[in-house]
Amino acid sequence: MTTNVEFKEVAEGIQAKFDEFKAANDKRIEAITAEKSSLSGKVDKLNEQISEFESYKKQMETELKQRNRPGISDAEANEYKQGFAAFMRKGDASKIETKAVNTGTDADGGFAVPEELDRSILELERDMSPMRQVCSVMSVSTPDYKKLVNTGGAGSGWVGEEDERPETTGPSLKQIVAHMGEIYANPAATQTSLDDMFFDAEAWISSEVAKEFSDQESLAFLTGNGTNKPKGILAYTLSTQNDAARAFGQLQKLTASGTTAISADDLIDIIHATKAGYRRNSRFMMNNMSVASTRKLKDSDGNYLWRPGLEAGAASSLLGYGIVENEDLPDMAANANSILFGDFSRGYTIVDRIGTRILRDPYTNKPFVHFYTTRRTGGMLTDSNAIKVLSMAAS
Repeated sequence: MTTNVEFKEVAEGIQAKFDEFKAANDKRIEAITAEKSSLSGKVDKLNEQISEFESYKKQMETELKQRNRPGISDAEANEYKQGFAAFMRKGDASKIETKAVNTGTDADGGFAVPEELDRSILELERDMSPMRQVCSVMSVSTPDYKKLVNTGGAGSGWVGEEDERPETTGPSLKQIVAHMGEIYANPAATQTSLDDMFFDAEAWISSEVAKEFSDQESLAFLTGNGTNKPKGILAYTLSTQNDAARAFGQLQKLTASGTTAISADDLIDIIHATKAGYRRNSRFMMNNMSVASTRKLKDSDGNYLWRPGLEAGAASSLLGYGIVENEDLPDMAANANSILFGDFSRGYTIVDRIGTRILRDPYTNKPFVHFYTTRRTGGMLTDSNAIKVLSMAAS
């Protein structure tokens, strides 16, 4: 069980490795040509160790969070849960068919998973998916979701005390639609393992399904084309125009100074291209290799731009803003959209239709029992001023 003492040791380890990393990187920069090779290897190794310590820190934070999650005690929900366990292990649906009206059964077969299991899958997905960690997430009871947004304020003007008040223009409203799709997973277990009373079927199905859903969803929320899947952030039109000139629904793209590396000025430009109201809750998003590259950046006074997060729940920061690692973003290469910055909770919304369904299939691939699991999920860009894209220069 994770303790505060263990967490403190990991935090101290991050700080120690970062101090050592800074010293080694300074030597690498100042070293003569003959020494550069060995010092570069040491810097890369320390960079890797910092990433490992950060990974341990995230795991501990997840464990602490899971220990504090409340359970449920509703008698009817527990009854359905017990019946669902019998359905998973033996295929006995007699105890849950009677509750189909309340808990849900699909016309083409399959049962809604218990509320607690459904919540567990979503929580595991949130822990695994960087997009679910920072974007807005909402649940709906209908297969589709639409939202009206105000793209321009109402008109106004100055008048004298006795002047006429001419009619002003009204606010401009635009309807945005979540691009929805059905995601599925089909994990399998042997009947022998299901018969084992020590085999936790619920924990197994939730972890298997959450992993499959998370891998597919995270990529779709970033690059999905909107056809039978969410439309991802980078699938929207990118424009070099600023917020005042750019059309609603288009994201501003800034171009880095290099093709395979960025400068401190590039990061400052993307931060200040974002309006102050959005910057309060903004953060960077990039993959691990890009994080490693930004750790080496310094300002004009020789100070490192990257700082480790040493408190529980505190992310490492870059120029004072948190960093979200997302391996679905490309490495720094010519024309690649490698770094995002902004308030993702305002910029992008993930929409889940309530309920995850499971169809038990013991026939298709004997002796394995498959659990065909589906859920309807979508996503949409809700505020195109909230997120900026940093694209690498052309080759």
